[in-house]
Amino acid sequence: MIPNLEIKGTRDTPEIIFDKENNLFEIKGNSLPEDTTKFFSPLFEWISEYIKSPNKSTHLICKLEYFNSSSAKMFYEVFLEFQKIAKTGNEIKISWYFEPGDKLIEEKGLEFQSILDIPFELKEAK
Repeated sequence: MIPNLEIKGTRDTPEIIFDKENNLFEIKGNSLPEDTTKFFSPLFEWISEYIKSPNKSTHLICKLEYFNSSSAKMFYEVFLEFQKIAKTGNEIKISWYFEPGDKLIEEKGLEFQSILDIPFELKEAK
């Protein structure tokens, strides 16, 4: 069993909870790290291990308030990694939440939705 990945969120970095045992995969908050590659590196390492033996169904929840362009690129890479789960015959779904009226986050979600080959739903936060 791979250990959980839990990164506490800050003003500039998102909270990340990847808990295989409880089937909880969540990224939320702001993402403006100074060194995006360094910040996201543990996440990619965790996902590469997870893909070797994923849960039957994986649901990634994204509740982002704001992120910069380098973070957007990293999120796309994360989604591509998760997309590999579908090739194992297991289910993968991504839920992208946005606040009512937040056109920036909603439009980025629509962009991701259009270029990924896995279920990607946009949900207005309540």
